[in-house]
Amino acid sequence: MPELKMPMPPTFTSVEEERQHRKERLAAGFRLFSRFGFDEGVAGHITARDPEREDCFWVNPFGMHFGHIRASDLILVSHEGEVVEGDRAVNGAAFAIHSQVHAARPDAVAAAHSHSVYGKAWSSLGRLLDPITQDSCSFYGDHGLFDDYTGVVVDIEEGKRIAHALGDHKAAILRNHGLLTVGHSVDEAVWWFITMERTCQAQLLAEAAGTPISIDPEMAELTSKQVGSHFAGWFSFQPLYERIVREQPDLLG
Repeated sequence: MPELKMPMPPTFTSVEEERQHRKERLAAGFRLFSRFGFDEGVAGHITARDPEREDCFWVNPFGMHFGHIRASDLILVSHEGEVVEGDRAVNGAAFAIHSQVHAARPDAVAAAHSHSVYGKAWSSLGRLLDPITQDSCSFYGDHGLFDDYTGVVVDIEEGKRIAHALGDHKAAILRNHGLLTVGHSVDEAVWWFITMERTCQAQLLAEAAGTPISIDPEMAELTSKQVGSHFAGWFSFQPLYERIVREQPDLLG
């Protein structure tokens, strides 16, 4: 019988190779956010820590549409807010939030946030998600709530408070604002955001129709280990990456 192939996270022979990989995944993440309608004017950002300069992260240029971003358009920003590479400005909120999240979570290679419709609708309730579907179990016991709203995040102290609410979790609900996810790879962070947005949509629909039945805690915990691991997040992103690259190969440029 032929040997069956199973995609696995890549290994790299150089820092340059790893950097380019992260930038290409990041550009693909923005194209997917555009495809799914997660863009809202100039709001939203996905970041990836640089593999060499770990006090810097790659991010989208302020004011560029998600659907136009290529790997070469990304800018490198330091944790002091200085644009180290690139000639475009950085979103002040992106710096205030992501610099503090990356500082507080050395394990988080990437972080994603946008003002997606169902995420911000659910965030207005000031509640954590319930384990009412298999997919929602990815976040069972693994997401936090930032239970405050003080306007557009432009102060790093607010970013620190968000990072504290995130804690060691893969995601946080920012009340009256939206969703935030992190991952050990760009792939993982982007996938958690996509499926968390859909989870918000599913719970809003279920509660509009009636009273959802929650999965028993023991089964929810078991399922969280099956569908909520770092590998599961990375693996779930691969079909989306392959599709968007085939459809929009210019994003790699």
